[in-house]
Amino acid sequence: MNCPICSGETVKKYRPFCSRRCADIDLSKWFSGAYATPSRDPDDIEKVVEALENEEIKKPH
Repeated sequence: MNCPICSGETVKKYRPFCSRRCADIDLSKWFSGAYATPSRDPDDIEKVVEALENEEIKKPH
């Protein structure tokens, strides 16, 4: 098994990663939303559309 961050060999202590560094990089991706799954909830979609429309109104052309 290879580390999903750097493709190095995994270490049992940090599996599936090779080191604490790679584990921390993965954790920071979760915290930043890089691994977010898009919502299919209609209410969420409506909120995003409203936010984008309000943003367009505020921006000068």
